[in-house]
Parts: sequence; C-alpha cells; structure tokens
Amino acid sequence: MTLKKHIFKAVLNWTSKQNSAESSRKFYSKSHQIKIEGKPVLDVSAAKAFKGDPSLYNPEDLLLSSLVSCHMMSYLYVCSQNRIEVLEYSDNAEATLEVSPDGSGRFVEVRLYPKIKISNPDQIKLALELHFKANQLCFIANSCNFPVLHEASCEV
Repeated sequence: MTLKKHIFKAVLNWTSKQNSAESSRKFYSKSHQIKIEGKPVLDVSAAKAFKGDPSLYNPEDLLLSSLVSCHMMSYLYVCSQNRIEVLEYSDNAEATLEVSPDGSGRFVEVRLYPKIKISNPDQIKLALELHFKANQLCFIANSCNFPVLHEASCEV
C-alpha cells in the first residue's frame, strides 16, 4: 500500500516588545502571529495561566479545537458512508493539561461531548457507535499520545 503524504506549512513571526529598561526582566511577551498561505493571520499567545494575552488563541485552545473539528469531520464522513442523515452536531469538549513542578506539562486526556441530531430514529444506536470509527480515522486523534474519549448523545 502506498501512503499519501501531505505537507502543511506555517510561518511564525515574533518580535520582542521590550525596551532596554525592561530587558533585565525574565519575561518575554508570548504574543505572536502565525501565517498560513492564503489564510488570515492568526494572532496567538500563551494561555492566561502562563502569562499570555487571554484575548488571543493559545496553543492549548488550538489543539483542542483541532481535535473537536477533526472528530466532527471524521464522524460526518462515516455517517455518510452509513447513510445516516445528520441534521445537527455540537460539542462542548474539554482538555485536561497537567503541569509538573519543573514547568513541563502535557495533556493527559481530551473528552468530547458530541450531541448529534439525526433524521431516522432507527439509526440512533449506529450513530452513537460510529464515534469509535470516527476516532480511528481522525488524523489529529491519531497523532496524540493521550486518550481522546467520547461521551456522545443522539436524538431525532
């Protein structure tokens, strides 16, 4: 089997905003920009807990957003394969990050809470089971070294 490879590129730009009077402090602004060709510039910072600008996205937000988005797209794909008409999809996901005393940290789990609305009541059981298949297909979940758990609900 031949694997297809896709390359994704991003350009990060950061400039010190300190003046010479502040240069002795051990603090750098965490705000920066990420540019992806053909798309609007993404303004990013650290999370507020890590002295970032709370009004900007942070890497933790973006990682969780990637998982939520990729799972939904994988789920819609497997539903289309199984002829399930999805009418609505929402999720209120949560990610748990543990930080060690030395400042290192890692995500230990992500919980997705997808709420699905479908058209056929006879397909509710299958619609719930397909979250497992979607997780197996999800590019982002397959790239993580922590569990991505699902507590899905489905209604008509």
